[in-house]
Amino acid sequence: MQNPNLQNVDELEVVPGFEHHYLQGQVWQAASEDELREGLEKAFDYRGDVTLHLKDGSTLEGYIFDRRVGPTLADSCIRLFPKNDPTKISVPYSEISGLAFTGRDTAAGKSWEAWLKKYWEKKLAGESNIEIQPESLD
Repeated sequence: MQNPNLQNVDELEVVPGFEHHYLQGQVWQAASEDELREGLEKAFDYRGDVTLHLKDGSTLEGYIFDRRVGPTLADSCIRLFPKNDPTKISVPYSEISGLAFTGRDTAAGKSWEAWLKKYWEKKLAGESNIEIQPESLD
C-alpha cells in the first residue's frame, strides 16, 4: 500500500514560472529605443555579468542589480556592480548603444521543478535523510 502522505509530483500545485531564455554569450545591438529597453530588461533578469557597450566607444562589465525606468532614455538608468569592484554605479540608458551577456548565467538550466522531481524520486524509492546539494558555481 502506498503511503497516503506521498503525492505524485505531477499532482502537486506549482506556481507557473517564466520561460528562461538562454542568453549567455549573446550580443544585443539596439537599433531603436524599444529594442534597447527590451535588452536592458533581459539584462536585469540575467543572473550573470553583462558588458555594456557605451556610445562613447567604451565598455563596462558588471552585474546589473537595479534599474529605474523613466519616460525617456535620459530619465532611465541601470545600476550595476562593476566586475571586481564593490562600488555601485548608475548608467543612463541614453549612454548605452548595446550589450553582451558575457558572464556565466548562474540560473540557466536550474528549476524548482527539477529539484522537486529528484527529491520525490528519492523519497518514493524509500531513501531517508534525503539531501540534494546545489551544483557548484565554479
